[in-house]
Amino acid sequence: MSREVNFFNFSISKILSKDQSILDQARIRLLYYGFWIVAVATAGLFINVYFQHQVLLSITAGILFVSVAVLFKYLTYKPQWRPISHALLVIATLINLNNVFIALQNVDIITVQIILLIILFSFYMLGQTWGLVYTLLNLIPVLAFMVMEYNTSYFIALRPEKVDQSTIIISIFANFIIIVYIHSHFYGAFFNNIKQLKETGEEQLRLNAQLELAIDKAEKSSQVKSEFLATMSHEIRTPLNAIIGMSNLMIMANPRPDQRENLNVLKFSSNNLLAIVNDVLDFNKIESGKVVFENTKFNIIELMQNICGAEILKAEQKGLTFTLKIDPQLQNKVLFGDPTRVSQILFNLISNAIKFTQKGNIWVKTSLYEDKHNTVIINFVVKDTGIGIEKSNLESIFEPFTQESITTTRQYGGTGLGLAIVKRLLELQGLNMNVTSKVGEGSEFSFNMEFPVSTEKMKPSGEKYSLLQNNEVLNSLRVLIAEDNPVNVLLMKKLLSKWNILPMIAENGERAIEILQYGNFDIILMDLQMPVMNGFDAAREIRRLPDPKKASIPIIALTAAALNDIREQVLNAGMNDYVSKPFKPEDLMEKIHGLVVAVHS
Repeated sequence: MSREVNFFNFSISKILSKDQSILDQARIRLLYYGFWIVAVATAGLFINVYFQHQVLLSITAGILFVSVAVLFKYLTYKPQWRPISHALLVIATLINLNNVFIALQNVDIITVQIILLIILFSFYMLGQTWGLVYTLLNLIPVLAFMVMEYNTSYFIALRPEKVDQSTIIISIFANFIIIVYIHSHFYGAFFNNIKQLKETGEEQLRLNAQLELAIDKAEKSSQVKSEFLATMSHEIRTPLNAIIGMSNLMIMANPRPDQRENLNVLKFSSNNLLAIVNDVLDFNKIESGKVVFENTKFNIIELMQNICGAEILKAEQKGLTFTLKIDPQLQNKVLFGDPTRVSQILFNLISNAIKFTQKGNIWVKTSLYEDKHNTVIINFVVKDTGIGIEKSNLESIFEPFTQESITTTRQYGGTGLGLAIVKRLLELQGLNMNVTSKVGEGSEFSFNMEFPVSTEKMKPSGEKYSLLQNNEVLNSLRVLIAEDNPVNVLLMKKLLSKWNILPMIAENGERAIEILQYGNFDIILMDLQMPVMNGFDAAREIRRLPDPKKASIPIIALTAAALNDIREQVLNAGMNDYVSKPFKPEDLMEKIHGLVVAVHS
């Protein structure tokens, strides 16, 4: 209701509300004004039959008048039109059957009008189902009475009352007024409702058009955001590649202890910046739903040792005790899965444990939870004795750009994306993270992950780095580098010189094709973003060369971009593999070894 209604209200404006539909408002108005019409007609009828000394009809008219008054009062106090309609129809049905079977013992035009009124009122007010119910409740008994009267088999001891012409005129006139009023009232209501539906439909079409524009704008905005992040990634990673690469080269040159300390600080800071960039890009990739999980072979023990190798050094630098426990039952098991994503999850958890622990211990545990022969379920646990997490904050720490508090962010730094990435990566695989923590005592993060098991045995890890000791093969490698950035060219020259490799440089893709046509090379290191001709187009042109040996030369893409589908783009262009800048020297050499040296040896 639009405003507070008290018991003594008689105004219709107080029982109507904008929250009500047009049809509901029409039903309330019909009852309100209909009650006045029925009350006047019933009062006139009562007076007429009373002075004619027709007792049953007088009682019937009196009951109807009182019922109308009570229901009218109820309507103006609580406009519950549905129960009021039912009450009116029940009363009308009883009066109709009373007139047919008791008072008049006859079916006349008044009876027919009453039945029509009940049919119209029940259908308009209560709908099809109740309309049929009240129609049958009135029609079936009346038809049964007419059949019995036709067969002269209906008889009761009570003598029927006779209705004079004045009573008939009053009844017919009143009934016609009510029938016309119901029709005209609901015609207007239905017309307005159809008009409203049309306006609503037009408004819906307008809103749908606006929604489509908003969706299109959001999609374009998302695409622009992704392109912006990819561009920023390239622009940030390119100088980082030089900084980290040069730091690695200078550290490899056996510097003085004080120089090594400075270089380590430079490298540590650069890696921290790279980690922040990678977090933002990884989270963007995950949120866009473009994460694809690989299914490659790997050794879980080697993976855990590689993950924890650098983290152990970080922990020891803080004076923390780092303990890695690997279940012996996992020894020599070759699993299928995505080692990169497993590493990403564990790296974030371990980095957080070290970051938020000032003294004490870090435990990383990998155990065989269940062996199903063809598959294994492995339980991963990362535990620390750090600052702990409030129970009320255990959910919020997994939200993006969120840490437990502003104080935590200021004191320990970070983007607040690490645990959000962990949670999203687990959820995409249908897995959950379990967290237990106590403030001041530490936290424990654990999860289970299932892996298919390979039947073959993993080769010793030392074999993959045999290239570093094979100087004869290294010296004979002929490398073509397609790179336009002078700093990156200098870095690659210095890096390859460590392995006695003298590369040929092409400043763009077109020049790389020309050099390849007139020279012989074992491998091409191809930058992707270059002037004149980019790396993708250059690779496609190389694959179309008439010389089959040159057309099949191994190509490794060097990219500072972080596009969601960079691997797919690289492979579709005909290149064999890619390395993301900034890269570790051993990663690049491992890929060269896999593509070239293994063939020569």
